[in-house]
Amino acid sequence: MKRLLVIALALLGASEIYGQQSFLDNQKLFPKVGEAYREKEDLLKKEFEKKGLTYPAKYIFIRSFKLDSEMEVWVKNNVADTFRLFKSYRVCTLSGKMGPKRKEGDRQVPEGFYYINDFNPNSNYHLSLGINYPNFSDKILSDQKKPGGEIYIHGSCITIGCIPLTDEFINEVYILAVNAKNAGQDFIPVHVFPVKFGNTRSLDYLGTVSLTDNSSQQFWVELKTAYDYFEKHHKLPVVLVDNKGKYIL
Repeated sequence: MKRLLVIALALLGASEIYGQQSFLDNQKLFPKVGEAYREKEDLLKKEFEKKGLTYPAKYIFIRSFKLDSEMEVWVKNNVADTFRLFKSYRVCTLSGKMGPKRKEGDRQVPEGFYYINDFNPNSNYHLSLGINYPNFSDKILSDQKKPGGEIYIHGSCITIGCIPLTDEFINEVYILAVNAKNAGQDFIPVHVFPVKFGNTRSLDYLGTVSLTDNSSQQFWVELKTAYDYFEKHHKLPVVLVDNKGKYIL
């Protein structure tokens, strides 16, 4: 009886310890995440220091540009601060074309305003960060029965609608996201644009593209409004969705 009591108390203690474990500590228990921290954390600290930034960032913001094959990570440490660009990463491949994702199997990378809703340390694509496609707008405008899903920022240079980085780059982005969530940022925003609207050549190309339903140009005006706001203020715009799925800023 005494032995059973000791075992029960030991299990209770382990449960309490696990319950107190931070999100960061829990993630580091996974082999690929632990390895990423061992390989990349010192390098990240040095890059932050070189750019006059405080590591680890308590808040991050991710912007991705499809045609430009680029993904940016912006950081700050206080709610009232403006975001500062930490680093731009090369997106190593792209599936689909310009325009939002509207149904399962269309191979499209979504366009719009999202947030990270999943950390997958056991991904088949090294490490991966899920985004909440379909969002409220997508649920209205996309195929009602099969809008698609499981969109990730991940490693391994292959994709059928996701945002793929190399394993080396996803290690860095994953660490930054884990640190931010561990600091209390439950909703890490991810804005996905067809092009970098400040790039004249990319913007000119976008003007030649039109979706079959002729809604592309108006949709991209909505996205550009948010892009312009952030470029001017380095703060996130407040984005709402009306009952027709239109973004309202």
